[in-house]
Amino acid sequence: MTALSRRRSMLTVFTFGDSVLDCGHYNRYGVSPGELLVRNRDDLFPEFRGQDLSTLGGGRLEQLAQDGGTVNSLPRQLRGVKSHGPAVALVSVGGNDLLQGLLLDAGPGFEEFRRKLSAFLTALPIRPVLIANVYDPTVGDDRHNFTGVPVERARGNHQRMNNLIAELASEHGVLVDLHRHFLEGDASWFTSTIEPSLRGASEVRRCFWRELVKLRPAGVEAAP
Repeated sequence: MTALSRRRSMLTVFTFGDSVLDCGHYNRYGVSPGELLVRNRDDLFPEFRGQDLSTLGGGRLEQLAQDGGTVNSLPRQLRGVKSHGPAVALVSVGGNDLLQGLLLDAGPGFEEFRRKLSAFLTALPIRPVLIANVYDPTVGDDRHNFTGVPVERARGNHQRMNNLIAELASEHGVLVDLHRHFLEGDASWFTSTIEPSLRGASEVRRCFWRELVKLRPAGVEAAP
């Protein structure tokens, strides 16, 4: 029996990483993906009515992800964390690391990133762990490159980051493919160029929910 199928147990959702999960202050409602997973805002997102942890026996959020977080932030976010009862960890990291130098890195920086993220995931006392890759806020349109890095170099290293995250996700948990999903989006999914908007927060939730429901009892359907 999985954590999500223990309908009478309160599932604790731990978030780690960056503003992809800590984006509530970027929208007027203070909504973050973790909060929506625990309890949907039916007034804002009626398509998700009944599709939250409150319908699976309840849930609570431990929001440890922080806007601006990088792989170097993860050990600090992990301090004092212990898993008591059913829990799931959500991780989103890598975007700020790219913007702070890895978009131009020729190799050593990625090896260091991999070592640090692997160490964090190994030390993380929570399973399952759902690990997001890095979305593209230009939704694939080279004309909107805002990085100052040549497009070919930037896209190559973005892909390198996502390949690395996929490898570690296969070792430690489940990959959440934000990148693929957000390529189907548009500018309304973002604010402040790179941050999830209100709609973006829900779309991040959608991607994590799709993986969470694979651990749930039969009969609970994910939104399309």
